Amino acid sequence: MLYLLCGKISAGQSTLAAALATRPGTILVREDQWLAGLHPGEQATLADDVRNSRRLRATMGPHLVALLRAGLSVVLDFPANTPESRTWMRTLFREAEVAHQLHSLAADDALCKVRLHHRNAAGTHEFTVSDEEFDLFTRYFVPPTEEEGFTVVRHRQVEEGGTSA
Repeated sequence: MLYLLCGKISAGQSTLAAALATRPGTILVREDQWLAGLHPGEQATLADDVRNSRRLRATMGPHLVALLRAGLSVVLDFPANTPESRTWMRTLFREAEVAHQLHSLAADDALCKVRLHHRNAAGTHEFTVSDEEFDLFTRYFVPPTEEEGFTVVRHRQVEEGGTSA
């Protein structure tokens, strides 16, 4: 199984990813961890993020397919936030010939920003994101549509720490 995650920054994707990864035979692959390790100090702009993410995806794709073909489930904590990113993700499960779930987390901007401020203050995430950067990235966010053909599991973030599926 390939688990995918879609949601605005701080909507709860990484928390859900960690929970999904506790299942037997399941591994978690986090884009932010890889980008921070491979490109320290090189994620200053949206263009940097796009460039480095594309490189990482091109490099990781065959490895992810191999893991899936070997019988492991993969939680891919990469943002499935645009049709372009989801197209790449679709190639992974199709090439590996495995099932998938696209977990779509809906949360309003105000809740995401409250969570983001807590995350930034805690210093537990690889990247600190300002409100302006949140707004910039959110402008490119496109929820999945039925026409894209994914098996979507929808989650609604209803309050701090709470979700409903």
